[in-house]
Amino acid sequence: MSAREEILGRIRTALGEHRAPVPDIVRGYRTADGRPTTELLDVLVDRLEDYKATVVRCLADEVAGTVATALQAALGAHSHGDVVVAPGLPAEWRPDGAVEDDGRPAVALAEHAATVTGVTVAVADTGTLVLDGSPRCGRRALSLLPDCLVCVVTSDQVVGGVPEGLARLDPRAPLTLISGPSATSDIELQRVEGVHGPRTLVVVLVT
Repeated sequence: MSAREEILGRIRTALGEHRAPVPDIVRGYRTADGRPTTELLDVLVDRLEDYKATVVRCLADEVAGTVATALQAALGAHSHGDVVVAPGLPAEWRPDGAVEDDGRPAVALAEHAATVTGVTVAVADTGTLVLDGSPRCGRRALSLLPDCLVCVVTSDQVVGGVPEGLARLDPRAPLTLISGPSATSDIELQRVEGVHGPRTLVVVLVT
């Protein structure tokens, strides 16, 4: 018997044989948002900046240049090899000379200063970016180990609330939800950044 089977068996024993039926759960969540896209983008930017992320807007044909400028501002002088990108990141989004993640051991990703990925969906109300492990987002370690994360978000990926965002996602995918740089205030309520992930989050918003 596995540990899972043993735990479930104990729960069934504790509940007994004559259990009340599980009531239906009312799921009256708001699954659509009537706000215009421009308003949703403004809300997303407001939330992200409140979380101490840096947001830069650009047009579709300006992504690579905007990413390169953002990396220069975040890292200062750096070599092209300091930046690693998700394997499915569009060629026109990649900064010159960036290294593509080729599945190398995860610990080797920490040798890079920054990562560039796409996202699957962005939730305006919570300022949350969701990465799902797809080629454009890359594996989870890619968004956690380098100290600077640059995410490219297109306006059609921005939704109003969490239920609307979840409806776009595959619940079986390895989802990573990002709301600002990694930080904690567990000790003496003093904010410390970079504890569990990148200290710097840059969002390139394509409008």
